[in-house]
Amino acid sequence: MLHIKCPYCGIRSQKEFAYGGDATVKRPKLNSEVSDKEWDDFVYMRKSPRGKHTELWHHISGCRQWFKAQRDTTTHEIFETAKINEEIK
Repeated sequence: MLHIKCPYCGIRSQKEFAYGGDATVKRPKLNSEVSDKEWDDFVYMRKSPRGKHTELWHHISGCRQWFKAQRDTTTHEIFETAKINEEIK
């Protein structure tokens, strides 16, 4: 069983969380023109990293807050979690 440390609630079971995607993806700026290729790249072109990676997670059965987690994609070990506005070291 994987345990995740929510930066708001503390350590909880993985059952309380939902994976939210890659936290390193740069989203297009609001109210700016985006070409079809740029939009396709943003929506569909994702890397599948191996090793340490920063991800978004949602505490759906707890505080309902979004946060960042640095996780090893091969072992599932979680090294660090942080609030959305905080940096992962």
